[in-house]
Amino acid sequence: MTRRVVPVILIVVVFMAAAGWWLKKRGGAEAFELTGNVEVRQVNLSFKVGGRIEKLFVDEGDHVTGGQTLALLDKVYFEESLAQIRAQRDQMAANFDKLEAGNRREDIAQAEANVAEREATFVNAQQALDRADQLLKKGTGTRKTFDDARAARDEAQARLNSARQALRLMQIGFRKEDISLARAELAEREASLKIMQRQLADAELKAPSAGIVLSRVREVGAIVNAGETVFVLSLTTPVWVRSYVSEIDLGRIRPGMEVQLHTDTVGLKPFKGRIGFISSTAEFTPKTVETRELRTALVYRLRLVVDDPDGVLRQGMPVTITVPRTQDSAVETADIR
Repeated sequence: MTRRVVPVILIVVVFMAAAGWWLKKRGGAEAFELTGNVEVRQVNLSFKVGGRIEKLFVDEGDHVTGGQTLALLDKVYFEESLAQIRAQRDQMAANFDKLEAGNRREDIAQAEANVAEREATFVNAQQALDRADQLLKKGTGTRKTFDDARAARDEAQARLNSARQALRLMQIGFRKEDISLARAELAEREASLKIMQRQLADAELKAPSAGIVLSRVREVGAIVNAGETVFVLSLTTPVWVRSYVSEIDLGRIRPGMEVQLHTDTVGLKPFKGRIGFISSTAEFTPKTVETRELRTALVYRLRLVVDDPDGVLRQGMPVTITVPRTQDSAVETADIR
């Protein structure tokens, strides 16, 4: 009985070892290939403001760098508007400083002198009224003289009261509401000045990043509106490759994994790249998957970032992607997770 059990045990052990090796090999340790295309990345370049094109510095096929000036608008209108707004801002700033600082001591002294003058006039008018009153009581004066003296005294008193109120206003200073209004007007001019300065800067069209000019849509002297295309730029840095991986091989890749890319050109060295993005949703499949066969048809979009220092790759070019052999330790770690 024991002799029969031993061969059975050996057969089971050998079978389990073979099954383990087969499952490990089937689990994705070997390298595999994907196909893809260099992504077409283009941008239409236009001015943020309208005007007349004064200069164009590049032409179709030229390589440009990020921040390079590609075209200029006629700046004379922007500069004149900027000078006008700056003058208005300076005027409002001076008015605000005046209101905030209050009246000068010289102005207050002048108001005080005016009050003193009105007081002297009032005293003289009061004395003339007293003399006219005495003459009227003695019968040597007339009623008209008395009435004229009283009217002159009342007028002098009113002028004195007006001067005193003016002096009080001078001493108090300007109203808080007037100061707040002047501050708001100054802030509004400051904002307008910044907008005009930005518009003047936007009269220069600059490249957002490195690339190649595909087409020059406008010529010097043309009047363009804001947002109207002037250049079409093909972005070359970084180079992106679009590919798709099946649901079966999805577990064998991860973001940041280094890959190699080959083109159809004979003798060209492979390019180095890395997986930068893996889509979280499947494509080209129905929303509801009910069979195992349909599950194997799932594909996920990839984006690979490729090093192309010599500028060999062209947009739309087909490439073959080699995903390297997965290390055993990485597979085991993935199994543990």
